[in-house]
Amino acid sequence: MRIGVISDTHGLLRPQALAALAGSELILHAGDIGAPEVLAALEAIAPVAAVRGNNDTEPWAEALPETRVVEAGGLRFYLLHDLKTLALDPLAAGFDAVLSGHSHKPLAETRAGVLYLNPGSAGPRRFRLPITLARLRLQDGRIDSELLHLD
Repeated sequence: MRIGVISDTHGLLRPQALAALAGSELILHAGDIGAPEVLAALEAIAPVAAVRGNNDTEPWAEALPETRVVEAGGLRFYLLHDLKTLALDPLAAGFDAVLSGHSHKPLAETRAGVLYLNPGSAGPRRFRLPITLARLRLQDGRIDSELLHLD
């Protein structure tokens, strides 16, 4: 199974991001979406599960949860915007991965058997940080992650 992970679009969905997400069977958005049109464009590619970010304050975003549990490919994912607000032990709670955004800094590392993934920001550039998103490939109970630079 192929999953696209994107965050911090802040209302900007770049053509490069759409191209990189093509072929995804599921797309996870880790918040700071910026506009409902971003979710609609992603839904045209694959089903989307999203969480509300700290900048998603407009009425359209009120229906979005702050955290979300996603099960895909026999694995469990915990989706939230800001990793600093993580209020559980992912390993003890049975999660295979924690997916977050907020910092705009791409990160993929495994801690105690749990993948911590921040796809970075696919929206407007912040400081000198890269424009990125991530792809996950799920196979045989394993998660392979790939950070993609769009700039």
